[in-house]
Amino acid sequence: MENSILTTVVLPISLAIIMLGMGLSLTINDFKRVFKHPKAALLGLTNQMIVLPIIGFSMALLFDLDPVLAVGLMLIAACPGGATSNLITHVAKGDIALSISLTAITSIATVFTIPIILSFALNYFMNETGTNIELPIGETMLQITGITIVPVTIGMLIKHYKQDFALKMEKSMRIASTVIFVAVLLGIIMANKEIIVDSFKQIGLVALGLNLATMAVGYFSARGFKLDLKQSISITIESGIQNGTLAIVVALSILGRLELTVPAVVYSLTMFFTAGFLMWYFGRRKD
Repeated sequence: MENSILTTVVLPISLAIIMLGMGLSLTINDFKRVFKHPKAALLGLTNQMIVLPIIGFSMALLFDLDPVLAVGLMLIAACPGGATSNLITHVAKGDIALSISLTAITSIATVFTIPIILSFALNYFMNETGTNIELPIGETMLQITGITIVPVTIGMLIKHYKQDFALKMEKSMRIASTVIFVAVLLGIIMANKEIIVDSFKQIGLVALGLNLATMAVGYFSARGFKLDLKQSISITIESGIQNGTLAIVVALSILGRLELTVPAVVYSLTMFFTAGFLMWYFGRRKD
């Protein structure tokens, strides 16, 4: 999937607007609660940083993937959730503060873990050693701050000083978030339909299996540790929604290999459809 105005400009701006809407429903106490009772956060981090790459590696072996596709699958499994997971959590009525906290922590942590996992995958599947992989730490942190932290903070400030306005806007922003999400997804699909069709033939089933497996692990581990439904929804989404854009950037800009983007493209689109189901199923409840 090639970078375009849609993916490099429209998508980040859309996500920033969505994050602003999320901030309207949050207070500082929501984030204090996450760190005061860290069980949910620790479980989410374990699932995303350790369990997900292990499942990705197992799927590559189980389906005997072509080495290039196997490395690409490991790359997407090593990526953090990204702001998209926060949007999906918001519409699905999960614990937004937990989702944002997990996204922020994993986005910083994976700057260090992606090179390790990717170096292992290149060596194991393609017998390539000594590949120098360095992710731009400053640029990654700036992107996280600009798209997530800043707009969420603005939304929280609006809620603090204009609570009545925030309450009125909360439902409208949730609907707008869904519309923006669908519109951007359809735009990306239409702009890349040829490569998408070919990519699904190569790895569609594996990508779907990885996505469903990671979400299932997220949900049932959360319920097994007796977390509430909102926390379970957040961990389910954070476990299965990966930052496909980051995977594509790493494959193209750092490794210079277009073929490694195929699993990221397929997984990104697959997770949008499964996430759409979660948004519909959990988002319609009236608790």
